[in-house]
Amino acid sequence: MNILRRQFLHLVAGIAALPAISHIAFAQEYPTRPVRVIVPFAPGGPTDVCARVITQKLSDQLGKQFYVENIPGAGGNIGTGQAAKSKPDGYTILINVNSHVVNPSLYAKVPYEPFRDFNAVTLAAAFASSLSVNPSVPANSVKELVALIKANPGKYSFASPGVGTPGHLLGEHFRVTLGLDMVHVPFGGGSPAIVSAVAGHTPIVFAALSTAAPQAKDGKLRVLAVMSKNRSVGLPDVPTMAEEGFPDMDGDGWIGIFVPAGTPKEIIALLYDEVVKITALPDVKEQLVTLGFNPVANRPDQFDTQLRFELEKWGKVIRAANLRSQ
Repeated sequence: MNILRRQFLHLVAGIAALPAISHIAFAQEYPTRPVRVIVPFAPGGPTDVCARVITQKLSDQLGKQFYVENIPGAGGNIGTGQAAKSKPDGYTILINVNSHVVNPSLYAKVPYEPFRDFNAVTLAAAFASSLSVNPSVPANSVKELVALIKANPGKYSFASPGVGTPGHLLGEHFRVTLGLDMVHVPFGGGSPAIVSAVAGHTPIVFAALSTAAPQAKDGKLRVLAVMSKNRSVGLPDVPTMAEEGFPDMDGDGWIGIFVPAGTPKEIIALLYDEVVKITALPDVKEQLVTLGFNPVANRPDQFDTQLRFELEKWGKVIRAANLRSQ
């Protein structure tokens, strides 16, 4: 009787171990065919370029083609929604930005749920935003700018790369938290927002530091603060918002890697390990820095924690600013 019982328990244990064994075997074989990498934005932008740098290296290192498929529209919702419905077998990857956790609060309806439909792989790279003004603006610090806007309600507007972008949300956070009367003017990217600020049409701009820095070095813009935890290596004399006396008014933009929920953990671990190797390569570092990104490649659990924090943080900002897109 004891022998039969032991045999039965061994059989049950063996059956229970089958999924894990099959996942391990799958990870060892993966990939056996091309892998689709969805980028929910148009070709040519920083997200697309960064994604292509990473996918090319994944192709080189894993021996199968990783190819980018651009599916733009609705602030990233269309492509992200398609990725959410894809089979969780490791052959569909999503490379997305902050909008991944911003859009559920910003839009009345989105075709995905960021934690139910996706597993986080890693935050591949991040970029700092900045608060800059046209040189004609009589403010040489953030405190002076705040005092100027309060003394002239409704006179000043701020530009951003577009609705829901880090620049827009940081600008709204700044406006709402400090009770400032200024108007948001969205543009179709960081470059046109910077051009408008340089021309003086929108005297204040919240945008990626990489797009503002060249104009600042030429004297066409004045960068008042870096909206990140640390100062920029490229502009070491520019203080952070915290140093200016405005803590918690920061938020890096980022490019993250996701897979549909239910993708085998071994595949997630493999992809994470490969991206860590990729972001450590000197040529990749140089390409990312040129684009204004800093390599990060944090662990899946660290990225997941950050995503949950940002979902709550930006959700509060969106509700406080009464922002809503259809």
